[in-house]
Amino acid sequence: MSRQASKNTAAELTVRRLLHAAGLRYRVEYPVPGMARRRIDVAFTSVKVAVLIDGCFWHGCPEHATQPKANAEWWRRKLDRNMARDAETTAHLTAAGWEVLRFWEHEAPKDVASRVAAAVDRRRALRGRGRNC
Repeated sequence: MSRQASKNTAAELTVRRLLHAAGLRYRVEYPVPGMARRRIDVAFTSVKVAVLIDGCFWHGCPEHATQPKANAEWWRRKLDRNMARDAETTAHLTAAGWEVLRFWEHEAPKDVASRVAAAVDRRRALRGRGRNC
């Protein structure tokens, strides 16, 4: 497992390139405030938008997740813990006022980037009207 890419995956890099080309600036591998050892893949800190791009196998994609046959029980517990950790992180960020956007690695990068840009623009507009995000 140590050889598996946990950051800077192809899906993340493609989305980041599209966001940067659209003029958006962001932080990469930003620590989740108040949660040790957890990171946000792409964070727009000024408007509190967190973008997480999840791998289909590791995070239990309903379309593409597979179940290993060797050591099946151990893998099931591991993958279930990953999904529980995802839900806990999302709830924590949401409670802290962040908008959390989760995407699967198989989603089209252009669609992901446009949805992220729309969320950032929406939060900036709210902030501009004097409302805290």
